[in-house]
Amino acid sequence: MGVVVPLEDERVRSQNAVAQLQALVREDMEDVNEFIRDRMASDVPMIPELASHLINSGGKRLRPMLTIAASRLCGYQGSDHIKLAASVEFLHTATLLHDDVVDESDLRRGKKTARMLWGNQASVLVGDFLLGRAFRLMVETKSLRALEIIANAASVIAEGEVMQLAAAKDTGTTEDAYMRVIAAKTAALFAAAAEIGAVVAARSTGETAALESYGRNLGIAFQLIDDALDYGGRAASLGKNVGDDFRERKITLPVVLAFRRGGKEERAFWERTLREGDQREGDLEHAQGLMAKHGTIEDTIARARHYGAIAKDALAIFPENAYSTALLDLVDFCISRTY
Repeated sequence: MGVVVPLEDERVRSQNAVAQLQALVREDMEDVNEFIRDRMASDVPMIPELASHLINSGGKRLRPMLTIAASRLCGYQGSDHIKLAASVEFLHTATLLHDDVVDESDLRRGKKTARMLWGNQASVLVGDFLLGRAFRLMVETKSLRALEIIANAASVIAEGEVMQLAAAKDTGTTEDAYMRVIAAKTAALFAAAAEIGAVVAARSTGETAALESYGRNLGIAFQLIDDALDYGGRAASLGKNVGDDFRERKITLPVVLAFRRGGKEERAFWERTLREGDQREGDLEHAQGLMAKHGTIEDTIARARHYGAIAKDALAIFPENAYSTALLDLVDFCISRTY
């Protein structure tokens, strides 16, 4: 029994929002992509080959676009935002390579993961290479504050990964504990990507903090929708199979809520399938049914909307213009997306 996320009415609007943002930052993003291609170069053939597999696999480049839009919102007219945006994408790609190894994922964006094609060791090492490239680009900007922000984000993301690993398959995970994981694992890079846009423009502490808050809350909303889509989305638009989180025994918010709200028999089901890993035919459909019974998909989306509203409010400090409008619309995309 499937649970389709009720976001279809908003899907077209969200796609238009991303198209508008892409059009607004197109020239800058062309430069970012050129930097990425140039800095992926290596005398070791496997490095650009493996990195290109993921970087060119169809991602929307939301995080570097966030850096570009934030810097332009702050009136920046230089070129260092290009290097910072490229470094953000390198850091993001490195974390994806590492994530797929830790999670033992087979697919990403509908394609075989790098670890499936080149192996775990190569994926980890190329991820390390990209981290090095990211920090080298940041050093070139000579912005110590931007370097500090990204370096802190990298360590926080790693902490989030370790927290998630420690809580893996733990059906006793609380909502607060789970929110701490995604605040670190996902939201930290969104926050950093937006914040450095203000830093490179040398804007006030208030504006810098506002963009950090915008990015952080946007990132939380983004991840919560990911959680909902894994049980209520469609494989063709997800770029992976519906229920991959269930099969990989991940504890996400819909599971946390369903476990808390269920009775003894329902909790025993979650214990068997996620903690013990004893999954049988029909278990995914049963899990979806329990989520429908307790409204956990809808409540996960509601929480995402809450954080999205906080992200929008953070931008109120800025004057209304094309960039502020695009960033506001990006919140709607992240919440309304079906892919």
